[in-house]
Amino acid sequence: MIVLGIESSCDDTAVALYRPGSEEQFSEVVSRQYQIHDPYGGVVPELASRSHLEAVPNITRELLEKSNVKLSDVDLIAATNGPGLTGALIVGLTFAKGLALSAGKPFVPVNHIEAHMFAATAENDVEYPFLALVISGGHTLLALVRSTDDYEIIGRTRDDAAGEALDKGAKILGLPMPGGLNLALRAEKGQRGTPDGTRFPRAYLKPSFDFSFSGVKTALLYHVQKNPPKSEEALCNVAADYVEAIMDVLVKKAVRAAREFKVKTIVVGGGVSSNSRLRELFKNRSRGKDALKVIFPSLPLCTDNARMIAARGFQVFKKKGPGDLGADVFSTFVN
Repeated sequence: MIVLGIESSCDDTAVALYRPGSEEQFSEVVSRQYQIHDPYGGVVPELASRSHLEAVPNITRELLEKSNVKLSDVDLIAATNGPGLTGALIVGLTFAKGLALSAGKPFVPVNHIEAHMFAATAENDVEYPFLALVISGGHTLLALVRSTDDYEIIGRTRDDAAGEALDKGAKILGLPMPGGLNLALRAEKGQRGTPDGTRFPRAYLKPSFDFSFSGVKTALLYHVQKNPPKSEEALCNVAADYVEAIMDVLVKKAVRAAREFKVKTIVVGGGVSSNSRLRELFKNRSRGKDALKVIFPSLPLCTDNARMIAARGFQVFKKKGPGDLGADVFSTFVN
């Protein structure tokens, strides 16, 4: 079985091949747009869509050639159908459905958030039920996952998601795109609890499992206005305290949810799941008598990628069969 996955929900164009059960499961080509959007301080939807339009046929051809695979060898084609930027999604979806129609291959639309939710299951044996923590761009959520097609969202963001708070924090500190990544790199170099930083507020919202990160972002803005970092070292220290405040909430809330719903495994997904401090904090929770098992996807499966789209497409196809090749296959959010 060979699955071709296409991802174009925001500012990365990615195409991947997935061979379930094979020794080399994934191959992928990604085209990034950081330099295009950096002068504007954020993703410009029209520019993103145009870049996808230019990139997707070229990187698909490149992937097939370097993998020594013909389109006729592909058994299934999957593409992101939401959530995301409408124009960007249209490009990837239209291209994927055109390929499927011309080659006579089944097509499956894939929800981007679901793909993050199940990304780690493509590389790990995960027992159900588990608690999923998805931390991707504008979405932060907790879900109780009972099977590949049965889950219940128990908490979601009320305002700024964790990824947004990291990107906006990077902008406040004057860091270039990709903001969240550059902020995380500074935080790794910094020290927490120094006079440069502060103990930024945490919004735990008990007893709810919802998230709110707008307050910590505003606290960073006020802190930097009153105490602008005067050196790279000071900036890194502020970044370390800021990242700590966000990761602390994510970990404590996920652990509390796992205890309350009596599950022993937490599966993390989304771009923020690559954060080293988040992984370190969760590692500390996976020790001792009452330890929880915490599973992360490998780094290529964390950020927006076509590997997870292909893998989730395969899961959906096994359960529900092919999707509709008609015009309306958009999904605005995870069920």
